[in-house]
Amino acid sequence: MSRTALRICPLCEATCGLTLTIEGTRVTHARGDRDDVFSGGFICPKGASFGAVDSDPDRLRTPLVRRDGELCEATWEEAFDAVAAGIRPVAERHGPNSVGVVLGNPNVHTMAGALYPAVLLAGLGTRSVFTASTVDQMPKHVSSGLLFGDANAIPVPDLDHTDHLLLIGANPLESNGSLCTAADFPGKLKALKARGGTLVVIDPRRTRTAKLADRHVAVRPGTDALLLAAMARVLFDEGLVDPTPHVQGIEELAAELADFTPEAVAGACDVEAGVIRTLARDLAAAPTAAVYGRIGSCTVPHGTLASWLVDVLNILTGNLDRPGGALFPQAATDKTPRPAGPGRGFALGRWHSRVSGHPEAKGELPLSALAEEIDTATEEGEPVRALIAVAANPVLSAPDGDRLDKALDSLDFMVSVDPYLNETSRHADVVLPPPPPSQSPHHDFAFNTLAVRNQVRYTRPAVPLEPGRMAETEILARLVLAATGMHGADPGAVDQMVIDQTLGKAVKDPHSPVYDSDPRELAGRLTGDTGPERRLDMMLRLGPYGDGFGVRPDGLSLEKLLAHPHGIDLGPLRPRLPQPLKTPSGRVELLPGPIAGDLPRLRAALAERPDGLVLVGRRHLRSNNSWMHNVPALTGGSNRCTLHLHPEDAERLGVEDGAAVRVKGAGGEVLAPAEVTDAVRPGVVSLPHGWGHDRPGTRLGHASKNPGVNVNQLLDGRLLDPLSGNAVLNGVPVEVAPASPAESASVTEKLTALT
Repeated sequence: MSRTALRICPLCEATCGLTLTIEGTRVTHARGDRDDVFSGGFICPKGASFGAVDSDPDRLRTPLVRRDGELCEATWEEAFDAVAAGIRPVAERHGPNSVGVVLGNPNVHTMAGALYPAVLLAGLGTRSVFTASTVDQMPKHVSSGLLFGDANAIPVPDLDHTDHLLLIGANPLESNGSLCTAADFPGKLKALKARGGTLVVIDPRRTRTAKLADRHVAVRPGTDALLLAAMARVLFDEGLVDPTPHVQGIEELAAELADFTPEAVAGACDVEAGVIRTLARDLAAAPTAAVYGRIGSCTVPHGTLASWLVDVLNILTGNLDRPGGALFPQAATDKTPRPAGPGRGFALGRWHSRVSGHPEAKGELPLSALAEEIDTATEEGEPVRALIAVAANPVLSAPDGDRLDKALDSLDFMVSVDPYLNETSRHADVVLPPPPPSQSPHHDFAFNTLAVRNQVRYTRPAVPLEPGRMAETEILARLVLAATGMHGADPGAVDQMVIDQTLGKAVKDPHSPVYDSDPRELAGRLTGDTGPERRLDMMLRLGPYGDGFGVRPDGLSLEKLLAHPHGIDLGPLRPRLPQPLKTPSGRVELLPGPIAGDLPRLRAALAERPDGLVLVGRRHLRSNNSWMHNVPALTGGSNRCTLHLHPEDAERLGVEDGAAVRVKGAGGEVLAPAEVTDAVRPGVVSLPHGWGHDRPGTRLGHASKNPGVNVNQLLDGRLLDPLSGNAVLNGVPVEVAPASPAESASVTEKLTALT
């Protein structure tokens, strides 16, 4: 007999509500939850495929432990015994930095990934921390940290109310949004146009989003910061600056941007000066407007400057922190708001990587530097000898996976928390598999801080935990204990420790609703069936909408949230400045020192004119990084690993549609089928991210049949945005040439099988 259950979709940043149909313990169907307060029934192909993702037969069901060189099934006790025996001796013998931690993108899509990694890092005391942020969004964190004093204070466009939206390097019709959590992003863009608003898209590809736009500007890849700087210069030159309050540094900024006239940047950007002026004037003239940049403008040589200039334009036009512009969300689990005033600010480079001296950003080192931190000896400290990888596949997601592949084999010990034996986890000595998403609870700690409407939702597991499986929260709690010298302790002690520490601080904070209370009495009042639920209850009660443990009777608690299974709407985004600011001045610091120090490098780019092909990535609606390619329902059709190139370039190079081509970059070369299309501008080629499933020793049955190629193997891992350490993935020079007839036939055969 079938039943239904609610679940928040964890497969992308849109966080849509789902209604699952369940037969026994198997999810047989998924549709949008029409009563969900945030998504209102919207669903994309990934959400519709929830059941197929959940029941993928290649998901690991028991831990694996390496014995005599082979990964073998083991008990949970054996697995954690091996973790403790493998990690602790390395840390004790060689120091905490000899243990590296890699956190992948899926961490922010689970409750466990939000609640435990920080505890793990604190317990290890390591500075060898690498995450997916430095191949994605770190420039935005750095620019926000420098502007606002808080690397997590990221303003998002008020999609439901804006009159003019300018997107740069973003394709939300394919990605569903990123650093801007919005269920039904496509519907919101169509609603913008229906109410008479304007959509402008700046992108070297004519994406699905660009096709919807009122204006599409096909900028040369990698020149986003130049274009945005020229737009800001126009605002100054034409008296169009009407800045947001609480800002300092406007005159200094005007002087720094003096060289970036539309005429000066036009050649480098390949955008006419008149078009640049029109973009700036239209932005300033709109009743409300928002500029939003994403991965295409982050993963370039000037990613931090481009991210900074996105907010500069919002600030100069008065659209930061006002309805219809870009505002700061307020999540239900945010810390208790403190009164506005000066803060400690944000610092870069508090330490540096051992080999190349890369500065840390937000406590992280560049993921691109992981291989050299393992395989290169120096006089400056110990190399990484042991590695903990949580939901991470950097062999495919970071530049030069071949080198990292070899480096991982040289480690003394590696543990991977992953549902799959993939290109990275195949190197592990212990693999700890979390259960399928239907068997896990869900609350979006990170994405609610980026949501276009304030709301709060929580879903308990839709299906009971299968016998023999362990909850992901318990896996990570036990991992904390095993890796930090407390192996064998009750995993609930990790949650209790966090609760005790948090409440201990809260009762000493005069701005907290529980100031001067008894922390033990407060802990005793927490509700929830598990340690993670008790932590969620605590965060809700202490948060900006919380009941303050009874101080505000109408406020939030876990009990109240459970009584609203479709979520609780907390209202539209509202102006919040200056409260979110943590800069030393207590104001938006428009021209921070590190930004000013990097502008000469941008000025030098005015003279750059690449004369060959440059590479950009692309995303697919039915794909979410590397692991989605193992689900048959999410591959095929347009979701293919092909090289897009413009007909003019194809004719010049003698490349036919469907034929194999060799693509060579600074990091290596790959063989891929050509797809001739005018969806890319001349001089640009595009390969999608997350493919390359052809390495031995994995258990990805479907993905390995149609492996595609790893675009990141073309990249030089030494090429980084200097402020953020973010890898440069877009706008990099490549060479393209026809492959031999035999190679072309082989690729065509694979492509035919895929379609």
